[in-house]
Amino acid sequence: MPGLIGRKVGMTRVFSEEGRSVPVTVLEAGPCSVVQVKNEETDGYAAVQVGFGSRKHKRTSKAELGHAARAGLDAAPRLIREFAAADGISYEPGQQLTVEMFEAGERVRVTGVSKGRGFQGVVKRHGFTGRPASHGHPMSRTPGSMGPGTDPSRVIKGKKLPGRMGGARRTIRNLEVVRIDSERNLIFVQGGVPGSRNSYVMIRK
Repeated sequence: MPGLIGRKVGMTRVFSEEGRSVPVTVLEAGPCSVVQVKNEETDGYAAVQVGFGSRKHKRTSKAELGHAARAGLDAAPRLIREFAAADGISYEPGQQLTVEMFEAGERVRVTGVSKGRGFQGVVKRHGFTGRPASHGHPMSRTPGSMGPGTDPSRVIKGKKLPGRMGGARRTIRNLEVVRIDSERNLIFVQGGVPGSRNSYVMIRK
């Protein structure tokens, strides 16, 4: 089934009926409009194209406006994503998808772009222990020697080295839906999800 596109609001905690504190991430999901329904005959694959938010007309191209108008939408969505179509369930362009398609206790997977942390060393990027820290060691956070001297006389590919960290697409699976607030279009999922506040995420069952 198709999922929802949402926005990460932030983290908080809720209390269960037993009084247990549960850390949750609050996601503002939907309402999302079905922009296009693709099928095997015309497109070669089955999918549902879903849009979230709306863009100003002066910042939207005519092609985007026409694409949204075919679905009966007044404005082009701010963000469009495709979800694999489910067997036996039909959707129509212009149909609204809300958080009511999820229920408390269900398991979902959330996809987002992790926080970008720039160029980092091996201690922060890969969790290396580091070199001796006492007596003012001059290279306490360097990776150390790693290239065999005689054969093959080079650094083997795939070594964990310093480099760009974060800013990558990540999916967290098996997150439990703790609470649904249909009036404010909010989903409370247990645990953390990728991305910073106000970043976009995709929520699927």
